[in-house]
Amino acid sequence: MKAILSSAAMLLFAVPLVATAQTVPTVISTSAPEIPFDGADALQLPPNMYLGEVAGVAFNPKDSHLWVFQRGATTGPAYGAAAAQMLEFDQTGKFVREIGKGLYAWSYAHNVRIDPKGNIWAIDKGSDMVIRFNPAGKVTMVFGRKPEASDEAAHPMEHPKPPLPAVDGQFRQVTDMAWDSKGNGYISDGYVNSRVAKVGPDGKWLKSWGSYGKAPGQFDTLHSIQVDAKDQVYVADRGNRRIQVFDTEGKLLKIIQINIPYSNDAQPAIGNKPVLDADGFNGPAQATQYPGAPWALCITPLVNGRQVMYVADAYPGRVYKMDMDGHVLGWFGQSGKQWKQFGWIHEIACPSENTLYVGELLNWRLQKLTLHPKS
Repeated sequence: MKAILSSAAMLLFAVPLVATAQTVPTVISTSAPEIPFDGADALQLPPNMYLGEVAGVAFNPKDSHLWVFQRGATTGPAYGAAAAQMLEFDQTGKFVREIGKGLYAWSYAHNVRIDPKGNIWAIDKGSDMVIRFNPAGKVTMVFGRKPEASDEAAHPMEHPKPPLPAVDGQFRQVTDMAWDSKGNGYISDGYVNSRVAKVGPDGKWLKSWGSYGKAPGQFDTLHSIQVDAKDQVYVADRGNRRIQVFDTEGKLLKIIQINIPYSNDAQPAIGNKPVLDADGFNGPAQATQYPGAPWALCITPLVNGRQVMYVADAYPGRVYKMDMDGHVLGWFGQSGKQWKQFGWIHEIACPSENTLYVGELLNWRLQKLTLHPKS
């Protein structure tokens, strides 16, 4: 396989473990085998129901049902229309119900998560809100506040650089949520704010950490977040093309980078190819489509003392299987429109090590993936 590598990147790839100026270890994977897999449609939609961009997917282990938070069933103007709908499907992919229809917070779906008690959490980037539903579909907790529609200055969220100071209890384009073993929640916030927020099981705002930038502990678009069985917090720092790992108080433990070579013939799902020059990646696609830039994270349940993490990028459109130390164990997939190809995987549900559900933005679908790792 012919790979695109600059001299600067080759120098980086030659060092599997380095230390930052703050003596934080950086784990860099430079090679891994391809994993065989199958892909198929995960859902059976009823007549006259259509998916839009599948922004979020979650698996509920209590009943093996899937939850899909999608940008469909939109109404309103061509620009700025509300695009959020929460759907439940059973273990066969059959539609069960919709919850939250007409909810005040619905604006622009970003992700859905199921907490250990079976509550359904909606993370809405457009309204800057995080909503908890109980299993019956009743709203039981609300975080953040939607901008006032009556405000004469109401307009789309701006992205000043550097961002305005963050405010406790409020978000600016929030993206994801995860929980530790004590029930504390960690919210990635997000596109405009550049921080992780920590809230208690009772909803109390506890703290936040992080700021915009490229230094260790800083962020540029926190796009996904997960917590492992050891209560380590993994943050997809997409704009900086890395995963940062923290303890529950915000101490940076390590940085993970994915530098697996890819084919010179790899095509993006949309847009131009990112350009690699002497200073690293640069060009029209910018950081969102850099190879290895993490869009989605998913950590599997603990089985026999073992967990693995799956990470998706937009270009070349692959999914990476990693151990919890940050080493890539294997990869699979590519950009495209056919089954087993991907059009911007936005989130992943991973109920087991070899079964994944991936929600795609560009292909308007949820794929069920079955991995066949070689012994």
